[in-house]
Amino acid sequence: MSQTPGDPRHALPIRLNVDDSDSPADVVDALFLGRFANGEQPYSHSTSIERVKPGATLLPPAAEVVRAARDSDRSATLAQGEGWTLLVSRWSRGADVTVTAVSDELAEKVLREAVDGAQDEPEPQPENVTMGFWYVSPRRGPHRTTRQIAAGTWAEVRPNYTAPVAEAMDRLMKTTPDDIAGRLLLLHGPPGTGKTSALRTLARSWRDWCQVDCVLDPERLFNDVGYLMDIAIGEDEGTAKGRWRLLLLEDCDELIRGEARHTAGQALSRLLNLTDGLLGQGRNVLVGVTTNEDLERLHPAVVRPGRCLARIEVGRLTHRESVEWLGTEEGVSREGATLAELFALRRGSGPASVPAQHDGADAGLYL
Repeated sequence: MSQTPGDPRHALPIRLNVDDSDSPADVVDALFLGRFANGEQPYSHSTSIERVKPGATLLPPAAEVVRAARDSDRSATLAQGEGWTLLVSRWSRGADVTVTAVSDELAEKVLREAVDGAQDEPEPQPENVTMGFWYVSPRRGPHRTTRQIAAGTWAEVRPNYTAPVAEAMDRLMKTTPDDIAGRLLLLHGPPGTGKTSALRTLARSWRDWCQVDCVLDPERLFNDVGYLMDIAIGEDEGTAKGRWRLLLLEDCDELIRGEARHTAGQALSRLLNLTDGLLGQGRNVLVGVTTNEDLERLHPAVVRPGRCLARIEVGRLTHRESVEWLGTEEGVSREGATLAELFALRRGSGPASVPAQHDGADAGLYL
């Protein structure tokens, strides 16, 4: 192959340095880049599969496996054929598949053959809803995965909330795209009052028109412009064109409290820009925030009129409501009880008046 002046192959010498921190799978990753880097196979196509069907090899017909490695958390397979090379990186149930080839058409064809029929779609259950989860992966950068989560209907969950909260939630659960004015949904109140439980039910109530995604590292999202742009601007896998998206940010006390502009830098400004600034223009994006802060401690820019689709303080049930929920007055204080405390009483694990350290799995369901 002739080499023209300014050929990019001369600008990036390929060296492979291996030390004790590298694994065999890392070596497979590096070997895969060789033919693409030297220009022998200058075209590439890739895709990700969230759930691979059991038994799927992700290899096209007549593929020759030249390297295979398995680490504790993933495996890597390098295969080749006439004019193409393929890398399969697998982790848990998911996989990344990348093909390089001598032509763009061949790379696309080989990739299509490799992943044909490999996507495993679990049968959706009526009580389940698909929720996305965003996080920054050390290997792949900003990444979105999906899970089926259980969520009750609003009629089933409604008794878990005190009357004023339930009435406010009634309106929120019935919201449609035509009703949307503000882009920020704010749930605030003490721990254990059921904010997360309400959001799971909201995801089920809105599932016909809105995809709900939970950001697992919100403290990083608004301090990493690249991460924010991937979520706000990029097209989300599995989200049909025209559907709304609700990004959930849980426990964002530092981001939205009164002194946030000093402590969180540009993070607060970027949050507000996503809800009603230039960043959010043309995007059907809502942002849901939960916090344990009192309303008086929140930044006035967050709670100003017109910015919030809903602003709901989720508090404890009254004494009467708690007794009705539990079926007995035993253990219920005069001030009432939070949802987490009522579940603890039902399990017989302590009086409601003691805000127990519910840091296990059950406590997380009612935050």
